[in-house]
Amino acid sequence: MIDQTKRILSDLIAFPTVSADGNLQMIAYLANLLEDCGAQVDIFSDESGLKANLFATFGPIRDGGIVLSGHSDVVPVTDQDWASDPFVMMERDGCLFGRGTCDMKGFIAATLAMAPVFAQQVRERPLHLAFTYDEETGCIGAGHLAQNLVARSIKPSLAIIGEPTSMRIVEGHKGCYEYSTHFQGLEGHGSAPDLGVNAVEFAVRYVTRLLELRDDLKDFAPENSRFEPPWSTLNVGALNGGSVHNVIAPKAKVDWEMRPVQASDANFVKRALKKYCDEVLLPSMRKVYPNASITTEIIGEVEGLIPTDKNEALQIISELTGANSADVVPFGTEAGIFQSLGMDVVVCGPGSIEQAHKANEFIAVDQLNQCLKMLEGLGSKLSAAVE
Repeated sequence: MIDQTKRILSDLIAFPTVSADGNLQMIAYLANLLEDCGAQVDIFSDESGLKANLFATFGPIRDGGIVLSGHSDVVPVTDQDWASDPFVMMERDGCLFGRGTCDMKGFIAATLAMAPVFAQQVRERPLHLAFTYDEETGCIGAGHLAQNLVARSIKPSLAIIGEPTSMRIVEGHKGCYEYSTHFQGLEGHGSAPDLGVNAVEFAVRYVTRLLELRDDLKDFAPENSRFEPPWSTLNVGALNGGSVHNVIAPKAKVDWEMRPVQASDANFVKRALKKYCDEVLLPSMRKVYPNASITTEIIGEVEGLIPTDKNEALQIISELTGANSADVVPFGTEAGIFQSLGMDVVVCGPGSIEQAHKANEFIAVDQLNQCLKMLEGLGSKLSAAVE
């Protein structure tokens, strides 16, 4: 089974499914493999027609199924120093190198390798495979998939998200809120800065306020927080604006995110930023240019995965892996979206998050073998399941 997993993973790596581009070729590839195995496959395109989610089902069409979920998109390789072509899988020293090997095409490849087995084993309880787009840019695809499932009255009861956890079971993680804040100022000649509104300068002041709020959040860490760090975090990902040295920049954009431990922290940040913009930045901007503006675009607001006392997904994966504990992690996944639909959810998949998003990304073959063992156990469990 590992050889087939490697072959499929090599094919998947060859699809450069960077979030800014499309994923349709990869989705078509997955659909063909799954349909050949007898799965019922549904493809849900986004509004642009350039990206799509795939939702496949083995077994009966009924409530109470199990979802195996992964995202098809990968982060860019731009400005990263790769030792080899990132979209050509290379095997070396027991590891497979390439963009997406770890995050998270390795898990997808393992589920695809198991598909013919699932087709024979699944009986009374449905097994669903969900492969989404744009997880790396706000979990947009999973949000749309959730809407499609609700519209079709499809109600699985649990989900396993195969993000890289080194095959540890994760029962909780922080939320992931991503934003782009846009500044509209007034251009002019750099020799007369008082006659223009420099959007870049106001964006810098906005970033400074974000950093102040980041420090404030440390005081709000719950006493029983299991996260590391235990408080909600803020990160400024990019600041763009202006064109040349001697022109007052009329536009600027700040890309930023926060990872809230609790919803109240996110509300605190949003209220503080609104107050700062309304009472400090905008009045200063509009003294010179009445049409100046600051608008925040919501890229995605994905809720965290909340640990629960009863969790069938945790029980099943614990039995299959032999794990006697579950962790929480600071990074975000699509798990909270599935939990919001009423499912029991855990995150468990091959590879280490420490390798994700980096040059020379890799996954250890041993991790894939562990994942295949878990999936084989799940298939056996489903073949014996009668409800």
